[in-house]
Amino acid sequence: MRQISRRSFVSATGALAAAPVWASLGATTARAQDAGDLRVESNIVFGKGGAIDLLLDVYHPPAGVTPKRMGIIHLFGGGFFTGNKNAGYIVNDVRALGRLGYTNISANYRLQSQGAWPAQIHDTKAAIRWVRANAAKIGIDANKIAVAGYSAGGMLSLLAAGTNGMPEFEGEGGNSGVSSDVQAGIGVYPLASAQTAAGLFPNLSGEDRTRAMRAASPTTYIGKNFAPTIFIHGTADTTVPMSSSIDFFNKLHDAGVPTALTLIQGAAHAFDNSALDAVQVMAQSIDLFLDRLIVNPRPYPSFGGGGGGRGGRGGRGGQQE
Repeated sequence: MRQISRRSFVSATGALAAAPVWASLGATTARAQDAGDLRVESNIVFGKGGAIDLLLDVYHPPAGVTPKRMGIIHLFGGGFFTGNKNAGYIVNDVRALGRLGYTNISANYRLQSQGAWPAQIHDTKAAIRWVRANAAKIGIDANKIAVAGYSAGGMLSLLAAGTNGMPEFEGEGGNSGVSSDVQAGIGVYPLASAQTAAGLFPNLSGEDRTRAMRAASPTTYIGKNFAPTIFIHGTADTTVPMSSSIDFFNKLHDAGVPTALTLIQGAAHAFDNSALDAVQVMAQSIDLFLDRLIVNPRPYPSFGGGGGGRGGRGGRGGQQE
């Protein structure tokens, strides 16, 4: 049976300490699942993207699971040309995270054919504002919101995490005046830069294109105000190389931002479409990061005073044995 191994790196910042974790398990595959025991509110209009109604689904934790009162917004992948909130990998992931107590929100955003950039980040911010404005209604703390993105959606989640408090990214999608700040970002095999988003600026060239790509790239906003962020990436991803997540993780670490990286051995791009054991590894990694940092803040246990990938303060991701 194919084995999946996980190596996690947690950046040392503030009360956090680096703690590498291994997991080895038999990989279970299946087709995309339905919501199962999660209660779902579907096709809620959260804003307008031009003339388009922007829709989201809210997945509540199952009965019998203690809610963590934290919301995670999920943004689908597809290169900005295809995809929607009903993607099978998102349904698989929200099932796993819902059973850990998280309230999950899967949101649409306009594709490139429906609206030119920056429509996509405007819609992302509108989804965040809706979730915060309706926090009590959906059972979460308005100050405990994370945004997760997959592939191209990961570029949006990372950009949202890096642009808290920047009004130029807000747009006019609804709930104006409500903060679109997020408390954490989650990049799942994410595009880390607009340079890798082919066709995002089809009508620009030369220096204009370079400036637009720089402004749209999450890496541009790396600094102390970047929200705490975790990266999940498969080592067998040939669509978006894991090196991009490792590099981003290291840059956030060097900037003093709480960050974590989980590399799943042998996992390909969009592994969560079918590798359900890998989905569990991902959900557990996200839970460890969010629960200790935001849901129930407490320090990570110390694993020694040394740096490097083996633990202690100051460890850098990408240092594998």
